[in-house]
Amino acid sequence: MKVAYQGETGAYSEMAVYKFFGRKVEPVPCTDFREVFEAVKNNTVHAGVIPIENSIEGSVNQNYDLFLSYDLKVCGEVAVKLAHVLIANPKTKIEDVETVYSHPQALAQCRAYLEKHKWEIIPAYDTAGSVKIIKEKALFNAAAIASEKAADEYGMKIIARDIADNQTNYTRFLVLSHEDAAPTGDDKTSIIFSGKHEPGVLYHALGEFASRNINLTRIESRPTKKTAWQYNFYLDFEGHRTETRCAEALQALEKYATFVKILGSYPRVI
Repeated sequence: MKVAYQGETGAYSEMAVYKFFGRKVEPVPCTDFREVFEAVKNNTVHAGVIPIENSIEGSVNQNYDLFLSYDLKVCGEVAVKLAHVLIANPKTKIEDVETVYSHPQALAQCRAYLEKHKWEIIPAYDTAGSVKIIKEKALFNAAAIASEKAADEYGMKIIARDIADNQTNYTRFLVLSHEDAAPTGDDKTSIIFSGKHEPGVLYHALGEFASRNINLTRIESRPTKKTAWQYNFYLDFEGHRTETRCAEALQALEKYATFVKILGSYPRVI
């Protein structure tokens, strides 16, 4: 089974692939998130895994926006604990480091540690990719922030551990496919909707869930990018879209929305 993810071998997204599908899966690295969506859309892979939010830095906005462009479903979720370490070439000592590479979110999650050392910071496209950069360029005055697995994958040395500002650092990933999952009795549903431009619309829209005792686990607003100061709302709630109370809430939501897109229902993990 082939599963697409963004990043290089050893990336946290690859770890999410293995955690959800098991070790027999074949991870397929992609350059960017859109390529993951394209791979699933075109059936060159069986599924895709994308990060959607981090417990410290918040949402991965690009992926929220991509859901509007692709007719794909969410069939699962998985959480991965991020344990950032500082990685360098085997001959490099920590006192040799002048520059640190990593993904912008990883750099932000280690902000206090980096500010203490006053190193030059260079954003990279991926955590594991930053390790690959310093290895391929033979940079002996540079280091990268990534996972311990990335250090092993590229034969590099860990020169500092536990460098994140917060040790309870998790990223939630969603699993993409052409179909969502069957009910399990403990499910979650993700949707996108845009409210009519009327007073109290959001209050009444969310009230349709509250009145049916449906717990909302997340709500996020993003600009529509079509009309200034108008927004789409991304909503996660407990329950499967096929459950009577959930189906009724979704139908009632249409009274207050200009559109509703059901991304899918899937077993609840978080």
